[in-house]
Amino acid sequence: MLDLFYEFRKQVLNLDSSVREEVKCRYIAYKTMTNFVDIIPQRHALVLSLKIPFAEINDPKGLCRDVTGVGRRGNGDIEVKLASMDQMEDVMSLVKQAFNKNQEDIV
Repeated sequence: MLDLFYEFRKQVLNLDSSVREEVKCRYIAYKTMTNFVDIIPQRHALVLSLKIPFAEINDPKGLCRDVTGVGRRGNGDIEVKLASMDQMEDVMSLVKQAFNKNQEDIV
């Protein structure tokens, strides 16, 4: 999981020079003005919380879970599990959508 985290972290931080990482007690936040993705580390996967409405995500592989109104750690209405490097490209396409949505909301 550590190698998976480091690769994910590298890709998220490389999205834009404005992206910064904040380590919280129970999750790790990636944000510009507000969080666009949070990581909740677990033993067998990185659980990602994406801050984008579920209705607006383009998820052709069905990786997203709508957690609107569900109590959980992290921010956002979408939960995605990243369990292997094989999923990285698909998951990063979802993260980029959340990042772009976050940038649109700032402007």
